[in-house]
Amino acid sequence: MKRKIYYRYNPQTLIYERVYPSLKDRAYAVFRHLISGIVVGIAALVVVLYFFDTPWAQEREKKDKLKDAEYEILSKRADEMMEIIKDMQQRDDNLYRAIFHGDPIPSSIRSSGAGTASRYEYLADLPSADLIIQTSKKIDFIAKQIYIQSNSFDEVLEMAKNQKDRLSHIPSIQPVAMKYWKRMASGYGVRIDPIYGTPRFHAGMDFAADIGTPIYVTGDGTVSYVDWKQGFGKCIIVDHGYGFQTLYAHLNDYKVRVGQNVKRGEHIADVGNTGKSTGPHLHYEVHVKGRPDNPAKYYFMDLTPEEYDRMLQVAANHGQVMD
Repeated sequence: MKRKIYYRYNPQTLIYERVYPSLKDRAYAVFRHLISGIVVGIAALVVVLYFFDTPWAQEREKKDKLKDAEYEILSKRADEMMEIIKDMQQRDDNLYRAIFHGDPIPSSIRSSGAGTASRYEYLADLPSADLIIQTSKKIDFIAKQIYIQSNSFDEVLEMAKNQKDRLSHIPSIQPVAMKYWKRMASGYGVRIDPIYGTPRFHAGMDFAADIGTPIYVTGDGTVSYVDWKQGFGKCIIVDHGYGFQTLYAHLNDYKVRVGQNVKRGEHIADVGNTGKSTGPHLHYEVHVKGRPDNPAKYYFMDLTPEEYDRMLQVAANHGQVMD
């Protein structure tokens, strides 16, 4: 390429004189041309990338679509796992824990999340950020649920290990033998008050029997109360552990003392007519975790199916109570 030659007019000599550029001027010219070339090249590259699908762009788009598909599949699998875990939780609360009279896991713990929204802020700048964040939340939630469920199964396993001891403590026989019954005056539920004649809730069962008829403790436990109790007269309360307590009221006398360990079937008192009572009988209650429960549910160890059915029919009597 022919080099350019520059001239400058000299007003004094009135002639054009040749100009020889300095090294600085030459370097500046080279630099200027270089910068111009880079700018034009970048602009051309941007235009090509924006308006044309290059192999590189096509490959990147393909990879992005593949990643989105993988996250969508992972998200669907996470939904399926959450349904499986939900089924496990229902079985745990309504079957496994129910067998051992364990409390269900509170819903506030079951539904607790895995963290705050700020935990996922670092994912916000990624491509398909919403899909990635939602999938991450599901996976973290599943991990939390598995941890809770694992702890629950550990508790259920411990309950199973203690089941033999627990069974001996659960109230499971009648406090007055059927052969001594004169009648079962009333069962559990709303009954007619013998004094006021108005409906009221009867928290136990009444067994009418002669004064002095033996009363048996219905499960292993420790005597926690032996004294007069307002309305109940002479009364005994036995703590069986595992959330169970039994109450024996209107007694004639006591055969045990506070703090004494007793075994199922042990003679602990005699039928009497003390307190608010309209005739000799035993008023018997079963409490589970501080709340009264129907005693008829706890006679499964000493009755035949026929006897149990007869007892339920008698217990369903809605007549007057004796206390």
